[in-house]
Amino acid sequence: MEQTNPYIKQFPELFKGKIILYVHGFGSSGQSGTVTRISEVFPNTTVIAPDLPIRPQEAMDLLRETCDKENPDLVIGTSMGGMYAEMLYGYDRILVNPALQMGDTMKDHGMIGAQHFSNPRQDGVQDFIVTKALVKEYKEMTEQCFASVTPEEQDRVWGLFGDEDTTVDTYDLFREHYPTAIRFHGEHRMNDNSFMHSVVPVIRWIDDRQEGRERPIIYINVNTLIDKWQKPQSSSQKVLRMLLETYQLYFVASASVDVSLYADILAWLYEYVNVPAYGHTVFTNQKSLLYGDYLIDAEKTEGMATLIQFGSDTFKTWDDIATYFKRLGGQ
Repeated sequence: MEQTNPYIKQFPELFKGKIILYVHGFGSSGQSGTVTRISEVFPNTTVIAPDLPIRPQEAMDLLRETCDKENPDLVIGTSMGGMYAEMLYGYDRILVNPALQMGDTMKDHGMIGAQHFSNPRQDGVQDFIVTKALVKEYKEMTEQCFASVTPEEQDRVWGLFGDEDTTVDTYDLFREHYPTAIRFHGEHRMNDNSFMHSVVPVIRWIDDRQEGRERPIIYINVNTLIDKWQKPQSSSQKVLRMLLETYQLYFVASASVDVSLYADILAWLYEYVNVPAYGHTVFTNQKSLLYGDYLIDAEKTEGMATLIQFGSDTFKTWDDIATYFKRLGGQ
């Protein structure tokens, strides 16, 4: 498939030959821009995105029938679709800003009355009506959420929550049932930036786990990423995105008795690295014991990982580091 959006990078090897089921949000359809985005980024993946009926039980029935027929390798649900996806037990799932209390969301945001679909529907219908009875149906549906959560299910569900989402806030509710809840930089509606930098890394982790794929490990001392103004070093964020495509990255900082220092480091990583740092941050005073392939560090550290000494004559800048790893070709 020819790439049409210059801001979207393709990953033809990720989810190759697999099926992704996308579950759209309220008042949308399977023709949404998110479906196009997923298809562009993963050109060798089959993306299924049915138009959901307005009535929630009919929508849930359709999704279960689709899963039984297609057996998707991954389900991605956004907003209302995240609510439905939570109940599709037995599949790896990513819930993006899930409206896990959809009935309340409809009431709080004045959705009762005449509505217009934001994307074309296959049946050609453009308008629909939300009644109080329909809101009640959605409340009854959301009461079924979390009905079959097991340790196995907890390991298969990722929750992504935009830190600028003013429409839905179910982070705490999700955390009561699933441990993997990640805040990302973004609003309720996904855009190219939030999809590429927040959703794609999770899709990569899921694909690696499904395939039993072990990527070479790079440990990165957080100090090499931060300049004297507490901003990212020049080119560092660009190089991190490049390395993420091939390597498993971990971010390393010194252990300290001062708890506030931990908070400062985690806050910096959240601000400038975000989702890729989730669960991939190591605090240690024994960097020499880190078991991996490479260590990017400003100090001359002897250990089990090959040292890439940032600031040395060979690796003065992050661009120099990028050149080195490009020559390695993923080794």
